[in-house]
Amino acid sequence: MGFIFVGLGGAAGAMLRYAISLIPYRGDFPLLTFLTNLMGAVLIGFIVGFASKRNLDDKAMLFLKTGLCGGFTTFSTFSLEAYNLFAGGKRLLAVGYAVMSAACCIFGVWLGILISSAVVKD
Repeated sequence: MGFIFVGLGGAAGAMLRYAISLIPYRGDFPLLTFLTNLMGAVLIGFIVGFASKRNLDDKAMLFLKTGLCGGFTTFSTFSLEAYNLFAGGKRLLAVGYAVMSAACCIFGVWLGILISSAVVKD
């Protein structure tokens, strides 16, 4: 039964990710993937923080954390874009993108937890 919740959440996350990819943007820096990963980090942090205050059942966690966040974030796309930047001779941009993505998304998880603590009272 868990597969159903993961699949439904994953489908919703993938559709959200696709919607963001339709935003018109032209530039060398993969901004939309970066923002998607950052939003996903904040979202998963919020979900974890929320779940620690309110008992979410396993099915909700599978849907939200594993499915929705897993389908929404784009680590494989991030990896390919970083590689393509590097292989295309834009080494500094590739390293900057990779470092910024990791640092900002870790910060995003912390921010999501912080937001959930402010919004969800004990």
